Amino acid sequence: MATPVGLLSGVRDIPLAELKSNVVSLAKAMRTLKVPTVVTTTARDSMWGPTFPELVSALPDTKIIDRSSVNAWDDPKVAAAIEATGRKKLIFAGLSLEVCAAFPAITAIGKGYEAYVPVDACGTFSQAKHEAGLLRMQQAGVILSDYATLAIEILKDNGRPDAGAVYEALAMPFAVLVGQIAHAFGK
Repeated sequence: MATPVGLLSGVRDIPLAELKSNVVSLAKAMRTLKVPTVVTTTARDSMWGPTFPELVSALPDTKIIDRSSVNAWDDPKVAAAIEATGRKKLIFAGLSLEVCAAFPAITAIGKGYEAYVPVDACGTFSQAKHEAGLLRMQQAGVILSDYATLAIEILKDNGRPDAGAVYEALAMPFAVLVGQIAHAFGK
């Protein structure tokens, strides 16, 4: 694994390899489900470093919006991109959980959206920051979950033609089990 740069190098609440896997899996599942995705960075060429290559590869057709604002929603390009999706239910993930995921999710709640945060697709710099971020989001009405559950909630029906691809994107042991079960029934 390459040496992490920027904010990624400070993550302490989740193993880095697990975090990267979870984020990439979420991105792949959303792409499979055709959910519009907005990706941002903060000061990628100076202060906080580039988006990690695995995520860039998982979303090859997605333009990454570089911003300087702390709250992504405060950047007019990001706000316009979110609003252009036409979605009322939004998923936010970020480094750090208590700022980059929490601030725009809380802003979304204030603007009448439903906001979801997959806590295992976010990282931060200490367990205390993680817990404080969760509490603050819960108090604001943000729905906390994990990345796989959110993807499966969007999937809704295991009979969908793309269900196998969604489970494959999730890169979880249960996805293999599902594949084995489907194979046993001749599907």
